Amino acid sequence: MLARLSASAVVGVDAVPVSVEVDVSPGLPGMTMVGLPDTTVRESRDRVRTAIRNSGFPYPPDRITVSLAPADVRKVGAAFDLPIALGILAAAGLLPHREQRGYTVVGGLSLDGSIPPMRGLLPIAVAARRASGALLFPATNLAEAGIVAGLRLHPVATLFEAAKLLCQESPAPATPPAPLPIDTEAVLDDLADVRGQAAGRRALEIAAAGAHHLLFCGPPGAGKTMLARRLGGLLPPLSMDEALAVTAIHSVAGHLDAGRGLIRSRPFRAPHHTCSDIALVGGGSVPRPGELSLAHGGVLFLDELPEFSRRVLETLRQPLEQGTVHIARAARAVTFPAQVMLVGAMNPCPCGYFGQEERPCRCPAGDIGRYRRRLSGPLRDRFDLGLELPAVTWSEMRGAATGEGTVVVRTRVIDARARQLDRQGCLNGRLEGRALQEHCALADSRAETLLGKGVARLKLSARAVTRVHRVARTLADLEGVSRPGRTHVAEALQFRLPDHEFKAENTGQDRAAVLRF
Repeated sequence: MLARLSASAVVGVDAVPVSVEVDVSPGLPGMTMVGLPDTTVRESRDRVRTAIRNSGFPYPPDRITVSLAPADVRKVGAAFDLPIALGILAAAGLLPHREQRGYTVVGGLSLDGSIPPMRGLLPIAVAARRASGALLFPATNLAEAGIVAGLRLHPVATLFEAAKLLCQESPAPATPPAPLPIDTEAVLDDLADVRGQAAGRRALEIAAAGAHHLLFCGPPGAGKTMLARRLGGLLPPLSMDEALAVTAIHSVAGHLDAGRGLIRSRPFRAPHHTCSDIALVGGGSVPRPGELSLAHGGVLFLDELPEFSRRVLETLRQPLEQGTVHIARAARAVTFPAQVMLVGAMNPCPCGYFGQEERPCRCPAGDIGRYRRRLSGPLRDRFDLGLELPAVTWSEMRGAATGEGTVVVRTRVIDARARQLDRQGCLNGRLEGRALQEHCALADSRAETLLGKGVARLKLSARAVTRVHRVARTLADLEGVSRPGRTHVAEALQFRLPDHEFKAENTGQDRAAVLRF
């Protein structure tokens, strides 16, 4: 006899329908599986057989053939265990209804017949709403499946429960989704706690307002990491579309805890500098999202930036421009979203004290040059804002906090973002082409003249000039001005680190001289 069920396979961050066909016929006992299954799916033979027996059902002593269609889509993971087991029971005549009422069935199986939590359920639920409208899935994933409106939910905890549900004469009533838990994962420190570093606080506000990439350079203890970790508190909550995309990525990557629903806070990812290029941007024989995609909609913080492998850093260049990661393999190509704010932090030299009067640098000039060249010019160009942070003095550390708090600054950030979305439909950090020319045009000739001087003295590339235009536009939005003027251009130029390499004898006074107009 033949039984047919609907399942789903995750490809990238999307799901494609899969038809599970099971035939039980006389012959030598055994199971044959076709349809491009990977090792995990092929190993389901033993799991399914043992789970069926431990659930109280007889396992048919016949020839079993399982077909997973379409055959050109690789089937990965244990989520096909449950539909295969139900298909065997139906094909053996142990379930009365072989065409299973249009359910999309997914879930793994333990040897005792219980159904453990699975990853990647959110994109499967979205696909199930379009296909059948009903989903039979692990009960532990109820909060995740409940995110998708208009879907009939049928959570089950064991194979016996699933079989009992399919044995009912009429379709089982759908289970209402569990209330979405409040997302309290992100506990952020207040910007008001920062002592000194007024320029660093200003750079955070500009970066948050326009979704600009930001690079901090300074000696150890200057507050680079502390400032970067406060950036998330300045960002508005995720919109519903953004939250669905972020939750789907974390679900596919297996980073969504059981019982957790929609992610509403913006992600903040800070991978260690020893991570590989695949861990950072994604990939593998079965492509999975990396840290770059896990930070989609939020912040990717790379501390000790020059300590990352040169190859790892160079893989960021194209995704930062396009906002996506495209991974091509022989069988299939997948695309992961990667709209992030990149924040980098680095020391000025290997010892970290280059240019500091209180603690002189003892690094050889050659070591300083090699250290700085680990960050290539094309990658450095992709940072809209660059700032050299000075060491915090003792009086600043002991003094009272005088800066604005996160709530106050976030209000200005949200207002500036609203102006950008109303005007051009995207944030300034993502403007390009004709939209960039139209919305970032300077107010007058004085601003144009100043920009020309800055380009010549700082030796800015064409890409860096684009960054200056974007930052100037954001500065104007923070003030509520229609066009960026001379003061906005001047401040934007102050946040450009020179494209040429510093020599060992250069000091902060040289930097000031370059920017003096």
